[in-house]
Amino acid sequence: MTRTNQLKYTSVEICAGAGGQASGLHNAGFKHAALIEIDRDACQTLRDNTDGNPEWAGCKVIEADLREFDPAGLGLEPGELDLLAGGVPCPPFSAAGKQLGRDDERDLFPTMLDLIDHLEPKAVMIENVRGLLDPKFAEYRQEIIKRLESMGYEECYWDVLEAKKYGVPQLRPRAILVAMKPKYAQYFEHSKPRESEEVSVGAALHDSMRARYDAVAEDPRTETAFKRWYEKALEGVAPTVVGGSKKHGGADLGPTRAKRAWADLGVCGLGVANEPHEMKDAERDLFAPAGPKLTVTQAARIQGFDESWEFSGRKTAAYRQVGNAFPPPVAQAVGEQIYAAFEAAEKAQKS
Repeated sequence: MTRTNQLKYTSVEICAGAGGQASGLHNAGFKHAALIEIDRDACQTLRDNTDGNPEWAGCKVIEADLREFDPAGLGLEPGELDLLAGGVPCPPFSAAGKQLGRDDERDLFPTMLDLIDHLEPKAVMIENVRGLLDPKFAEYRQEIIKRLESMGYEECYWDVLEAKKYGVPQLRPRAILVAMKPKYAQYFEHSKPRESEEVSVGAALHDSMRARYDAVAEDPRTETAFKRWYEKALEGVAPTVVGGSKKHGGADLGPTRAKRAWADLGVCGLGVANEPHEMKDAERDLFAPAGPKLTVTQAARIQGFDESWEFSGRKTAAYRQVGNAFPPPVAQAVGEQIYAAFEAAEKAQKS
């Protein structure tokens, strides 16, 4: 990904995780005032990628439970902030869970709405799982929209964006809500971002996988194994990368169905490989019967992260950060729409 606009408009992000949405919005031209996240490893990842980076100057990484966070600490006057964004926790609406919605104690939509009420940003972007748009949550969604309208916002769209349609080599549908103050909403497209060309797993990982096999070039199986993987990996995009929970064991690439889909792409889903400079067992990491396992860095490429974005913590913690992230290219596509509306409104005001 490359930055497409001048860093011009301010943003604050809640539930920032390892920075997928933040890096995408940054590339769309948003200058972050703060990134708020509760997970210690993810906060360290955010610091590692922003501290000392002049493009991220002024960005505060705040390790906090959002339900206990006082927005007054941001030092922003009501209406000063351009964009408030965030991916509120997905378990209350995920098909993989009990879908308790508002009855789930992890539902942070009310907290997000209170933050909007306090900060009065010009635009709001909220990301969640596709399940939130299921009919069973229609009444709850309507309550959210009514609350936004009561605060002076207009819904621009609330729709499912599929990551593979925005250059991400993965099936990852996410529900995106964009709302803006009417003076800006009138210039918003009110439709999904323009789609881009699909990228296969093979295309995304060719160079990094080639380098991993080159590191064991003395093994006579290397060239055959690489070619076998590459031929399969060109066949399509990956299943959804999952981060899992701290309550469950080590990292792998998902449930049985997902592992079968990975196997079809020449990848072994029974764990995560060590990075090339840390590899101790080539049999496990590269020559498993189902194919090579992915490294954390490669999983990050499947999520759409830039190669320069680094992840803090041990392998399992880093992989979970990747698996729970929001694909940066999708965030960038939505961010560019919001940026364009701001630009159009500014131009109209000057004319």
